[in-house]
Amino acid sequence: MTTVSAVLQRSAELQPASDSALLDTELLLCHCLNVDRTWLKTWPDHQLQDIEIAEFDQLFSRRLRGEPVAFIVGSQGFWSLDLCVSPHTLIPRPETELIVEQALQLPLPAASQVLDLGTGTGAIALALATERPDWQIVGVDVQPQAVELAEHNRQLHQLNNVSILQSDWFSALASAQPAHKFDLIVSNPPYIEAEDSHLLEGDVRFEPASALVAGVDGLDDLRLIIGQSSGFLQQAGWLLVEHGYNQGALVRDLFVAAGFQSVNTYADYNQLDRITLGCLLGSY
Repeated sequence: MTTVSAVLQRSAELQPASDSALLDTELLLCHCLNVDRTWLKTWPDHQLQDIEIAEFDQLFSRRLRGEPVAFIVGSQGFWSLDLCVSPHTLIPRPETELIVEQALQLPLPAASQVLDLGTGTGAIALALATERPDWQIVGVDVQPQAVELAEHNRQLHQLNNVSILQSDWFSALASAQPAHKFDLIVSNPPYIEAEDSHLLEGDVRFEPASALVAGVDGLDDLRLIIGQSSGFLQQAGWLLVEHGYNQGALVRDLFVAAGFQSVNTYADYNQLDRITLGCLLGSY
């Protein structure tokens, strides 16, 4: 008979393919047994049924081939939420939570209007909505599958202060009369260079290139967002974007050139430049 403890020992097989082999194995087994990781530690001698072993073997084989755990189990934790994911969007990552942290610290109106550009799973928009129920948040994405997924996650968590729209960045908002103005715009856009070797490694091999790559220098979408944001921000509104670890100085220059003040870059948990923000026409 196969026990929980015996299954977890198979994590050694994953070590060449994953830098979190034990965690990956635990998450796959939790999914098969419909339990949490604490349960695994509490019941190491629990014996699995044949059908559970067969399901685990199937999922484990997919992980051995490099497929991300989030796509295998269909969900990923972000902030305080468990979000459904799919190969049509990026997998929400811990470093993106820095956008949420910094946004919550900004001196914004109590009933702010917020725009999340390229919302994907809806991670940033929904996380902000849980923390600020008086904010009205719009999440947009150009991919219809992402819009459908973000709306599913919105309904799953019953966040009625969020609206999900299909839009190629600002395009669906540009025709509104009068123009819709926001107190805060946030975005985790594509920012990887087209020829970056990391695109051939790890989880990103399974994620959509359209959500990763932004031209030769990785800045095409950031240029557009930073350059056009002023037309959609209230006076003293804020823009906050995620970018690559080596793009901080270039992104700050783009902010300044677009008329932003109080421009700052913040490092992620690995002490790498990760997000830059600025205020349009002064600050509160």
